[in-house]
Amino acid sequence: MKAFIVGASGVLGRRLVRQLTARGHSVVGLVRSAKSESAVKAAGGEPRQGDLFDPESLARAADGCDTVIHAATAIPAKQKPAPADWAMNDRIRRKGTRCLTEAAARIGAKTYIQQSVVWVASPKDGSAFDEDSPVVPDPMIQSAIDAEDIAREAGSTEGFSVAVLRGGAFYDSESAHTRMFAEALRKRGMPIIGRGDAVWAMIHTDDAASAYVACAEKPRSGVWHVVDNENVTVRTFLEAFAQRLGASPPRRVPVWLARLLAGEMAVRYFATSMKTTNARFRHDFSWSPKYPTYREGLDQIVAAWEADSSRNAAA
Repeated sequence: MKAFIVGASGVLGRRLVRQLTARGHSVVGLVRSAKSESAVKAAGGEPRQGDLFDPESLARAADGCDTVIHAATAIPAKQKPAPADWAMNDRIRRKGTRCLTEAAARIGAKTYIQQSVVWVASPKDGSAFDEDSPVVPDPMIQSAIDAEDIAREAGSTEGFSVAVLRGGAFYDSESAHTRMFAEALRKRGMPIIGRGDAVWAMIHTDDAASAYVACAEKPRSGVWHVVDNENVTVRTFLEAFAQRLGASPPRRVPVWLARLLAGEMAVRYFATSMKTTNARFRHDFSWSPKYPTYREGLDQIVAAWEADSSRNAAA
């Protein structure tokens, strides 16, 4: 396999490059800067210059590849993001997907993998759902729904397989969002909103990458949820993270105050349940996560940070 990855220099992308090359595959990563070029090279891939919003540029960069993976995002790393902060992420999902699928058709790719999120099918009442559940239109995640539709339509028209992998809440030792959570918990600035009983489906980014690899090696069309083996309430996750950091337990604040302090978007994020499982993906791809629950994932993250601190102190 020769895979072309957009987002190859990102947190998920670098893991994808490393895991694919470790399994003997060739990887080309889209880059636009010297920094991203170095990141792709360090992970074992071949960097090629290109523009995600220019299909001709993408086709040149992806020439010779049979598998195309859309792993690019621009999620705002703010505690109180405004709607405008999501504009680039929406553009990457919509125009980026359209341009990338056009490039995949031009190079004769056989397989296309689209990143998405499980939120797109989470019912408003917080009930359980799976890959067969209908998507739930919502301005906050509409671009992800649109990207899925664009990818599937292109695959149907052009004849390549399209796998949509809907990830749970990503977390890892390198992610800006995970570090933001940790710093806020240390300062008691990440409170539990209301009862904190919303349920999250999590996925360590190492495991998300291994799911993409499994899918690329066994290409087929469909939609799959990529999450770990155990859902967790927001309250339990934040308390467990704080405990591992040696921080005081997070405070609790009423919903009305959280809306005032953090904004409506943040409150919705912490109050939205994602009750889903990885059962279909595990069955279809004989896959299992290295970090089966948030417990093992948080242990790995904190251990990695402690190891980094020790190395920096010794330097």
